[in-house]
Amino acid sequence: MRRIRVLLFSKYSRRGASSRLRSLQYLPLLRGYGIDVEVHPLFSDEYLDAIFHGNGRSAMANAWRRGVHRFKELLRSGEHDVAWIEGELFPYLPSMVESLLARSVKPYVVDYDDALFHRYDLSSNRLIRGLLGRKIDRVMRDAACVVAGNSYLAERAARAGAPRIEVIPTVVDERRYRPVDHQEDRRPVIGWIGSPLTENYLLDQRDVLEKVCVEHDARLLLVGAKASVVDRFHGFDPEVLPWTEESEADAIARMDIGIMPLRDGPWERGKCGYKLIQYMACGLPVVASRVGANIDIVRHGESGFLATDRASWESSLVQLIEDRAMRLRMGQAGRVAVEETYCLHTQAPRLAEVLHSVGQNRCAA
Repeated sequence: MRRIRVLLFSKYSRRGASSRLRSLQYLPLLRGYGIDVEVHPLFSDEYLDAIFHGNGRSAMANAWRRGVHRFKELLRSGEHDVAWIEGELFPYLPSMVESLLARSVKPYVVDYDDALFHRYDLSSNRLIRGLLGRKIDRVMRDAACVVAGNSYLAERAARAGAPRIEVIPTVVDERRYRPVDHQEDRRPVIGWIGSPLTENYLLDQRDVLEKVCVEHDARLLLVGAKASVVDRFHGFDPEVLPWTEESEADAIARMDIGIMPLRDGPWERGKCGYKLIQYMACGLPVVASRVGANIDIVRHGESGFLATDRASWESSLVQLIEDRAMRLRMGQAGRVAVEETYCLHTQAPRLAEVLHSVGQNRCAA
């Protein structure tokens, strides 16, 4: 099988979680499968810095510059065998560019790890719904293959008429995560990892967490939340750590129980449950809302618990706090699930097969 050349149109550099996890972490392994990938992120690190610091004007100017650069890269896409697109080429623009790409000699693979289509079809702006509501369906339909992170996204691709769909979950490099031993001589630590954009899901269960931590002498560790989140809790102070790619595995290794609260809405059903996989890679039992991909990832009663209301959240957490043997048993089951399904080295061959088959078909044509 000859080597193929892939032009990756990612959304971000490694600083963007979606790009890092869905494509960039695979690149060293893909080289071993005869796939050379050239990366062109749409948004630069300078754009992310401007967004994080509230500098909208600078972010917009940077986005325009990067958009022009992407157009230039599309003009030379004929030098490669396959285009690999993260979601869409240009946010908030019609699917014309992707359609032109599909009608040229260049097939493309498009990847989704969230319900991007709901940005348009559920927008509060009537104009956006009218002009772009079916945009992602057209991008999916014209792709040689849609790679979906979960079944909810795959079902949308099927309804859109995608000719080929592969479900590849978001995974971890399991070598970066060490299983914890759940020390008996310390207070159990309930942990959450996320970002300021997702901490509202955590705060939905604030009352339960307050009650459980105070009444059962547990600690709460939050990674990636705003420092000010501590002011929202009463009766105890959670510990808040900043998130970095380098420190996230060590931070999770300080936990005993991993949690993933979610609301049950269309956008949430498209999430791929990545934090659950991180917890399980560290041998943590998990408690998660019974929503979307969480249902596929968590084997209820085996690797953790799926909770539906305040009472089930509380009872699940209390059981795990009080029973170290259960934490160990469920944590071990979670680690096995990661090694068998949710790790980089298990899914890399599947992704390589997708890219090779699309690229080889193009060459044969």
